[in-house]
Amino acid sequence: MTEPTTWPRVPLVSPRARAILAIGVAALTATTLSGCVAPPPPPVTIVVTQTPTPKPTPVPVPTATSLDPPTPVEIVPNDPAPPVVEGPASDHGPAEGAMGPTTSDANGSLLSYTVVQGDVFFNIAQRFDLPQQQLLRMNPSIHGLGLDIYIGDVVNLDWTTTR
Repeated sequence: MTEPTTWPRVPLVSPRARAILAIGVAALTATTLSGCVAPPPPPVTIVVTQTPTPKPTPVPVPTATSLDPPTPVEIVPNDPAPPVVEGPASDHGPAEGAMGPTTSDANGSLLSYTVVQGDVFFNIAQRFDLPQQQLLRMNPSIHGLGLDIYIGDVVNLDWTTTR
């Protein structure tokens, strides 16, 4: 076998050139990275005042001084409401929730009211200055405390009759 031939090793870059190249890379890196660092913020003085936490004041626990039951308080009911005087309907004019037409007799007394879209039984009673209960008594055909009224229903306004 033959031994491999060794060639003399010749450096491609001289040591001096390597040193200059290393210094250049370090300078370039330092220059590039120096723009990334913000200047330090100005110093800030912070004053901390510590206040002591107050300790809770103990509250005495109520104890029963007597084993007697409490004395009952007499309940006094309110005075009864004054009776509502029933009377004829008087028209205050169309209002929101009571916009339908009315019919009257020859004397001008109101006889009936026709329900239109958007009417509410309570507002109808308000328009004619009648308590809702009286209007319900005058109209036993209206069910559900006046909640079940429909367009075209005729509501009796003559307080001497029922419909």
